[in-house]
Amino acid sequence: MKTLATVAFLVAAALPSAAGELALELQGGYFDMAAKHSAKALFDSSGGATYGGALRYTVWRGAFVSAGLRTFSKDGERVFLLSPGGAIQKLGFPVSVELRPILLMAGYRLRHGQLVVPYAAIGAAITSYTETSNVAGESFDSDASKTGFVGAAGVEVGRGHFRFGAELGYSTVSGVVGIGGVSQVYGEDDIGGFHVIGKVAVAFDIGGKSKPAAKPEPKPKPRPRPKPQRPKS
Repeated sequence: MKTLATVAFLVAAALPSAAGELALELQGGYFDMAAKHSAKALFDSSGGATYGGALRYTVWRGAFVSAGLRTFSKDGERVFLLSPGGAIQKLGFPVSVELRPILLMAGYRLRHGQLVVPYAAIGAAITSYTETSNVAGESFDSDASKTGFVGAAGVEVGRGHFRFGAELGYSTVSGVVGIGGVSQVYGEDDIGGFHVIGKVAVAFDIGGKSKPAAKPEPKPKPRPRPKPQRPKS
């Protein structure tokens, strides 16, 4: 709830009083972790499903700001590893990792208002990292939060209220130690990664609308002049 409240506050603070377009995006796709070797050792793969949503506000022509939240999680087991090239020994103790990045971005939409709209954006990725494991009946939890960078490019199709789109992007959030401890062996500390998502957007025009111009009052028709009458003889 605190995370959602933070996103809502940041979007509200970014909205100017002038009219613009506000869009709500539902997102889902694939995320591939930058710490590939560590992830593969623990989870047998470095990627998986990600989903979330975002609010986007077009402030001027094609310029926009957005705030979004996504989530990504993987389940695996603890391993023993002496060196990066050594044999990986599974220990049978479960471990789970969850990433929740808040993405605050600014960008530009080319051909804004057209049927097909390409766009690009950059910004900050405030990522929360949670690791949970159980070793011999004892639970271990660790949490960390770090801010990094994110860049994305995509395309949106549609006019009116409903739009569809696709996006490619990459985030880097370094300085985080975890992922079952094997990250220190591999020298990996980045919890960012590559994402490809599809999205559905619902857009609305907000702000003051200009009133229609008042119709000019019709000019009074000139009265016909009386014809001069000849005097009677």
